[in-house]
Amino acid sequence: MEAVTTHKPPNRITDLIALKMRGFEVVCNPSFEILPVDFAQRDNKYLAYVFLCRFKGLINGEEYMFRKCYARGCPHNLCPHVSQAIMIANRYLQRDYKRLTDAGVQVDMRLFTLEDMVVKFDEMKEEHEPLLAIHDYINLAREGNEVEVAIDLEFVPGVEHFANYTNKQVFLMVTFTVTSLGKTHPYERCLACYEADKEQDEKPGRIDVANERLALLYDEFDQAAVKYTKRFFS
Repeated sequence: MEAVTTHKPPNRITDLIALKMRGFEVVCNPSFEILPVDFAQRDNKYLAYVFLCRFKGLINGEEYMFRKCYARGCPHNLCPHVSQAIMIANRYLQRDYKRLTDAGVQVDMRLFTLEDMVVKFDEMKEEHEPLLAIHDYINLAREGNEVEVAIDLEFVPGVEHFANYTNKQVFLMVTFTVTSLGKTHPYERCLACYEADKEQDEKPGRIDVANERLALLYDEFDQAAVKYTKRFFS
């Protein structure tokens, strides 16, 4: 049998499966990493958490290791929320586990958990300021603090990347620039989206959905005496 060379280690699930199918003895022990990453999107810079799985083990007694990213999650809605990201990550992770086990590779089928995320927050709480969501600012206003919000609406095109295809979408994004307690912070949310290729059919209905969500939020602003000017998608 051909030996696994050190200058060409496996770096994909497909590599492990191919080696197994060629008769190699493959041992796979996954472990997880949840890494904070600073992203920059146009003028917005924000922290997100990248969910990585470290695949390591032995191939005919020789060690290997590679990492694979399964999802990205934000605690402040600038990308899928952390709890959503965990579900996305586990869905794709389970698919890879099935591919491995179907090929005869023994693997410990662990999954990402919310407990992993709680530990990560505990490790970082002294290094980073608390990340506030829009409702945290609404609560500040209810407590008598002055809160002022500038609202910017935008149709943002994007491409969703799936395992075997891509999907062009248009996202209805709102950026709240919040000033309170002497500091100013941007906070971004997606209120709706539609397929770019179906704009004529889907856009009007998604605008209605986004505006309904804005109206509910504006009601909360009014009740908490948040200073703002109403804006809606058109």
